[in-house]
Amino acid sequence: MDEILSRYCPRITFDSYEDFYAGYRCDVPENFNFAYDVADEWARIQPEKLALLWTDDGGTVKSYTFAEMKNLSDRAANVLLSLGIGKGDVVMLILKQRPEVWVMMLALEKLGAVCIPGTYQLTRKDLVYRCNVAEVKLLVTVDDGELLANIAGALGECPALRRVAVVGTPSAGTAGNGTAGKGAAVSGTGAEWLDLRAAIDGAAERFVRPSGAADPLLREPMLIYFSSGTTGMPKMVLHDHSLPLGHIVTAKYWHCVEDNTVHMTQTDSGWAKFAWGKIYGQWICGAAVGAYDTEKFTPPGLLSAIQRLRPATFCAPATIFRFLIKEDLSGYDFSFIRHASVAGEPLSPEVYHQIKEKTGLEIREGFGQSETSVMAASFIWLPVRPGSMGKPAPLFGLELLDEGGLPCDDGIVGNISVTAAGEPGLPPSGPENGGTLAGLSSSAPGAIPGLFRGYWKDAGITENCWSGGAYRTGDMAWRDGEGYYWFVGRNDDVIKCSGYRIGPFEVESALMEHPSVLECAVTAKPDPVRGQVVKATVVLARGYEPSEALVRELQNHVKRVTAPYKYPRIVEFVPELPKTISGKIQRNVLRERDGESG
Repeated sequence: MDEILSRYCPRITFDSYEDFYAGYRCDVPENFNFAYDVADEWARIQPEKLALLWTDDGGTVKSYTFAEMKNLSDRAANVLLSLGIGKGDVVMLILKQRPEVWVMMLALEKLGAVCIPGTYQLTRKDLVYRCNVAEVKLLVTVDDGELLANIAGALGECPALRRVAVVGTPSAGTAGNGTAGKGAAVSGTGAEWLDLRAAIDGAAERFVRPSGAADPLLREPMLIYFSSGTTGMPKMVLHDHSLPLGHIVTAKYWHCVEDNTVHMTQTDSGWAKFAWGKIYGQWICGAAVGAYDTEKFTPPGLLSAIQRLRPATFCAPATIFRFLIKEDLSGYDFSFIRHASVAGEPLSPEVYHQIKEKTGLEIREGFGQSETSVMAASFIWLPVRPGSMGKPAPLFGLELLDEGGLPCDDGIVGNISVTAAGEPGLPPSGPENGGTLAGLSSSAPGAIPGLFRGYWKDAGITENCWSGGAYRTGDMAWRDGEGYYWFVGRNDDVIKCSGYRIGPFEVESALMEHPSVLECAVTAKPDPVRGQVVKATVVLARGYEPSEALVRELQNHVKRVTAPYKYPRIVEFVPELPKTISGKIQRNVLRERDGESG
């Protein structure tokens, strides 16, 4: 138990939140590499230990041990070498939740190459932008007709991208499905296409860890996530090889995973939540990862997958819980889940209470970004305060800062900021990087495991958010007298109406209490008298129709459960809300529609 975890955390058990916050430490070895030092190490000491439990929409269930993961990732590393991929080269993975996600991430780490996860929802325009700005050399993708057509359309505009590897579904076999259905979509592109599964099957089994100068160093780039893009073009969030160790807190003390159990976080592999909940901290703690590889999310599909995988711990974004409370959950067994958590967006108290009533699960919220591991959470020692993100995680020195950079008093809204990074990490430099890291600020963060290095190729944005010794997240919150943090919204989302500052989340939470509301987004609409007024954009639940009477009912409901000045003066009913490819509501799009670019 804790056989690998104890190598990096000198102390694992804590008596209270205060003990945890003051006493938690993480040792970061000079040459730490997750693929070798965690995944391959489990294969050495417990080769039959379960690493991955996988299911799909058809009900197929497959399991993979750490010994199998080592064999497959060694083979994949040899394939990558044969394709000319080496240290510092950038590879994009668009693999949904195929088992090859885990295999390829490990293989890239073994080579010291840089991984960019991408979602299957990327359009041709998205692909062109990402591949060119990041200089992607190889793209590995699922065998999806629409996606392959988008890739084929993008290839002519991506001069650095000369190879595409294709992966099918495990239940369809290996050879054949990796290339089936792609012919018309890829003809005439001039790029080399290959069947990845066939290549892995035919590759040499043995891959030896490089030594000396060829061995990836801790502070070299490992993973790049494109930000969700709620405003402006997506930024490239750069993480180094210390990121997996940062997610020990995420997995052990927020997800509460345990050795030899299954943890399930429902997320696409293209989102940063995958790093949070489907590989790093979980494997360090000895837990297996539960994966539901779905072609299209539906609540019944997810509920059935949960019954097959039977995870001991479960995490999902707030959007999924909002959909689940509208389902009949009485016929499903949740008794095997002993701990549940949520992140990505705040969970309204109403959704929390309904999930608890219908399933018995107490959902513990966590807060963080693509740039970080978990920064605050309702850790296990803390009583849950529905609607609160909990209290700060250790190591970050979390503070709420005002516009002048000074700490805010209790009750005052401030910018959630990291203040305890110590000496900023320096970006890699030298001829071995070939200039690929140009644009990283020399004051980029990186001293805390789990904290990003900076925005790749954009020193200006890095310096704007990392100044005065603090990283300002741009997310706003306030702290109560017991030390709990309460999310208000992104800095751009806060509404200023007649001198009042109104956080959209509080109004959204009130609206979610009404049975007619399936989803909602609260934004500011320009007003010549008040400056801004509160607008609610609402998706109705089944059985409800838009009407003036319902508008008044929702307005009066908000007046009753919050301060009267916070009620939405404008209510618009829509069939769906604009969202990023990671599922977050794009309030900036709604503001732009109302004549404010925000």
